[in-house]
Amino acid sequence: MRVGVLGLGAMGRGLAGRLAGAGYDVRAWNRTPPAPGSLAVGVTVVPALSDLADAEVVVSMLAHDDAVREVLVDQGLLAALPAGAIHVNMATISVAGARRLAADHAARAVSYVAAPVLGRPEAAAAGRLQLLVAGPDGAIARLAGLWSVLGQRVWRFGERPEGANAAKIAANLALACAIEAMGEAAALAEAHGLAAGATLEMLTETLFAAPAFKLYGTLIAEQRFEPAGFRLSLGLKDINLALAAGAEAALPLAFASALREQFLDCVAHGEQDRDWSAVVRATHRRGGRT
Repeated sequence: MRVGVLGLGAMGRGLAGRLAGAGYDVRAWNRTPPAPGSLAVGVTVVPALSDLADAEVVVSMLAHDDAVREVLVDQGLLAALPAGAIHVNMATISVAGARRLAADHAARAVSYVAAPVLGRPEAAAAGRLQLLVAGPDGAIARLAGLWSVLGQRVWRFGERPEGANAAKIAANLALACAIEAMGEAAALAEAHGLAAGATLEMLTETLFAAPAFKLYGTLIAEQRFEPAGFRLSLGLKDINLALAAGAEAALPLAFASALREQFLDCVAHGEQDRDWSAVVRATHRRGGRT
């Protein structure tokens, strides 16, 4: 199967490497050339989007709605793909954006599958992602081999692609709230003379015992926000997506509104490229503890 990969950031490199290692014919495109030696053996970088026009499957991992639309629609890749091809969008985009893309793909007889993921770059490279998938049943079935290479479980959210994006936005909102909760708990403990590490170890072995919480608890305790597994600027994007999705459904999201202020505080202090767990620094600043 010929697979085109759009986007060679940390996540895209991991996806391309997994597919090439499994024997897929992988050609990849990025806005800027990747650093020498940064890609797995078997991944061919192409200079132009037109070089992917004969792909049977295109997998994209681009930063946001505008990037997806620019590459697929404005630059003509969608129009160039053959009827019957499948586009798998693994990025976190808005519900409204996913809905528009589904209509664009239907007009070109190209199947559109939304498959945003839970997991950081190391999980992508190891094939341990959780895949949140929605789209036409036939297209999803055709991709069974691809799912088994990229992730450890597929979570189905119906035939409308935007369902997977709604689920991913909800998951990221829950995780951001958990990060903020752990950060504030650690700050409270420190304010009373306790070590943040000990408090966070207790929390991540009891109330927050999931692997993701343990990871972020460690990052918060050690103030280890570089290199970023998931940039704080992207976390702000996802909180904005949650607020937009809530507004579309006339649903107030009080925690999301408060979290947006925390993320904006960090961006104002130049922390947009740190790991998104650095959002806890806003609480420390407001308490005069940085």
